[in-house]
Amino acid sequence: MNRALRIPERWRLAGRVLAAFGIASAITVTGLPGIETDTATAAPRAVAARIKPGAKRCDVKNLGNKYQSTPKNSGFPNDPTGSNFSAWKGNPKNFNYDLPGKAYDGVRPPTSADRAQALSKVPNDTEKNYKAWQKIADKSGDPEDRKFEIYARYFHNKEGLSFEHWFEHRFIRNQTNNHKGSAFERQLVRDFRLVGPDWLCEVTVELIDAQGNVVDTRRYDAYNQRTKEFNEFKSNSELTNKQLAKDRKIARFMPDHKFRFTGAKAFTTGQRNKIDNLNRYVNRLRPGQTNQVRGNQRIYNPVPRTKPIKGYSDYQRWFAPGCQGGQGGQGGQGRMQLTAASTCGTRGPLNDRINGSGKNLEQAKKIQAEARRLDTRGTLPRGGPGGVDFTTLELRYVGGLGKGKGMQYSMRADQMPNPDENPGFGGEARMQLSSDALFTWLALTPEKFWVNLNPDEPDRVMDAEFGKTDAGRVLLEADLEMKHDFSEALNPNKHAGAKRYWDTAPRQNGMPCFPGVRMWIEPKPAQVREQDGGIYILDAPLKVSTQWLDVEWQAPGSTECKGLTDEQKHAIEANVRTNVMPLVEDRVNTDPDYADLRAVYTARVAAEYIRQQDAKTPTDFHKTIDSNDVSAWPLRAPNENWTRESVHKRYMDSLKKGIEWFELEYGGKIYNQGVGGVDFSKQPKQNISRTRFNVEHRTLDTTTRTSLQSDDVSYRDTDTLYLGGGRTAAGEGEDPKPTPTPTKPGSHPSEPGDEPSTPTPDPTRTGGNAHPPTNEPDPHGGLADTGSDTPVGLISGIAAAVVAAGAALVWWMRRRRQDNTG
Repeated sequence: MNRALRIPERWRLAGRVLAAFGIASAITVTGLPGIETDTATAAPRAVAARIKPGAKRCDVKNLGNKYQSTPKNSGFPNDPTGSNFSAWKGNPKNFNYDLPGKAYDGVRPPTSADRAQALSKVPNDTEKNYKAWQKIADKSGDPEDRKFEIYARYFHNKEGLSFEHWFEHRFIRNQTNNHKGSAFERQLVRDFRLVGPDWLCEVTVELIDAQGNVVDTRRYDAYNQRTKEFNEFKSNSELTNKQLAKDRKIARFMPDHKFRFTGAKAFTTGQRNKIDNLNRYVNRLRPGQTNQVRGNQRIYNPVPRTKPIKGYSDYQRWFAPGCQGGQGGQGGQGRMQLTAASTCGTRGPLNDRINGSGKNLEQAKKIQAEARRLDTRGTLPRGGPGGVDFTTLELRYVGGLGKGKGMQYSMRADQMPNPDENPGFGGEARMQLSSDALFTWLALTPEKFWVNLNPDEPDRVMDAEFGKTDAGRVLLEADLEMKHDFSEALNPNKHAGAKRYWDTAPRQNGMPCFPGVRMWIEPKPAQVREQDGGIYILDAPLKVSTQWLDVEWQAPGSTECKGLTDEQKHAIEANVRTNVMPLVEDRVNTDPDYADLRAVYTARVAAEYIRQQDAKTPTDFHKTIDSNDVSAWPLRAPNENWTRESVHKRYMDSLKKGIEWFELEYGGKIYNQGVGGVDFSKQPKQNISRTRFNVEHRTLDTTTRTSLQSDDVSYRDTDTLYLGGGRTAAGEGEDPKPTPTPTKPGSHPSEPGDEPSTPTPDPTRTGGNAHPPTNEPDPHGGLADTGSDTPVGLISGIAAAVVAAGAALVWWMRRRRQDNTG
């Protein structure tokens, strides 16, 4: 008993608590865009508007046919109730557009010799020079000639940009604007029968001043001469304030004309507000009239057609078996272009979005602003370069395995709610973490997948090889984070459940006993679906479990509740499980601080599937599996100097100093508690039925397939994105040498249909259910478990032990008695 301290007038209990996994909740606020003002964008002031003659008929321009009359059901529907928004509920539909320049995204910046050659055709005129190279490349079809045309175009640019920046943000952006915008227009003309003499495409309205001069123009994608409707088509459903300001002027000068905005994605709240604002403005100009301004929504996924060219196209190491050796690296992330290594590298929409993301918020804002400025036809992916919340990026599909096939992958992420003010960034680091984790789970044998923070076991923190990887780092840091969260969850001044625990816990000498329990994370029943030659990771929730555990280590000068009966220990277990664990468990599953843990866990699920497929038929991952060599996936910057010992030291320091203090009126004693462990050695599963998959995850299979080709795929018109890639962007082989005269888009017109069409799903193929040796067959089919003698099944329990056994959080306490003498 410490007699140097006075006992206060009432019993006081101050507790310091240290937990396992934890995360602070985040609140995302979506700001609304400003209302467009009717301000002049040019001087002198416009006083009239007129349609510029010379526009082509939509059917002739887009379909190559001239229809005698306009169908009765032509155009976009009006809502008889007066609502100014329409949405089609059918499945998303794909439309293709040519993007041949993307095949040269692996071309290196020009050397001095390249510069001399690129400028050699017409030395004194850079414009004529690049056009000369263009003629040569068109005639020969040789990619080397096309490369020098690209170099010549770069030297014609006078902005002083780096080659990489110019290529992506000028050359490819311009090609995308031209081809994607035109393809979307062509698709709408087909699907909504914008044919016949009434429909003109790419119509320009001229704004005229008092002297009859043209002072400004506004181009519309389509115009109906009979109904007098101006139509704007946006493949990303994003409208610009500048265009809307011109629409207000035109509404004043042309009072019998209407406005229609059709998007290939769901209109965000901000975009709907813009349409509503224009509608209210026009309604004030035209009292009593309806359907003057409308927004039409029909979900389309744009699919670029690019044939990779060996030696000229960009391949990345991410998820690429066969090219994981060496470190490479931009920004310490291990990224490497593999322009001549197409047998192992990956391409795809996700790679492009990753490479185009900023490394920090400041860089992301600059990229976002420039992209918006250059997006003249609304062809950016929804949200632009900063539209993806990369912190939520998780591997959700793996397929296409086989010798010489590499791997196809699709990852899920959330949209950023306000990408212009707060764009997403850090995609490269997140992608590298998931890719490295996948190879780590494959390379190391499963008994190494654990971490353990226990004061009684300072020499058993984690496996030495596992500790050299970011996957291991994430698990150990998550363990410490959970201990912190458990500490906070036990504060009765913050949480009613904690108050209930302390009020009802067993007592000794009038003081409630601290919960001396171990804690660990394990999966709740999770869900996967194995079909189409791959696995869909549908849901993988985690559970935090508890069990009483006696620990020998004690803080200096502490005492403990001694001699507790089994009944009292079980009561403490149940009390903690009921009143404290739900909060901790919710944080593990939802809080951003555990996002890395969830990302490496879904990679663990994918790795187990690859293991099983490789056991049946060798894949390109065969040499990696169980090699116990993780040298190709080391700790990446900024964590290259991280050590397991440093985490254990932080853990022990927290035990001695405490983290969370609180007071209770049970007595004058002070507690200090701690815990520890995460274990991914087991990987259980359950393969849900096809019927359940089709009902609960309708169109996820087609969404995933499309994500391998398109950079703008959301799941069923939600804010959830799917982005993918693989050995090639669209599952096609390489072109060793492209043909000299590729077919021009629209050369094979089709008749407009009677109804807006939807894609026909590909035949579903259910994967085999064979399992690696030593595993008993799973009656439900799917993944077998590893690392355990006890059968646990795949994802209705996808990880019956994602964090099990070693995932224990061990609790101990320090109690100091204070008397009231002196």
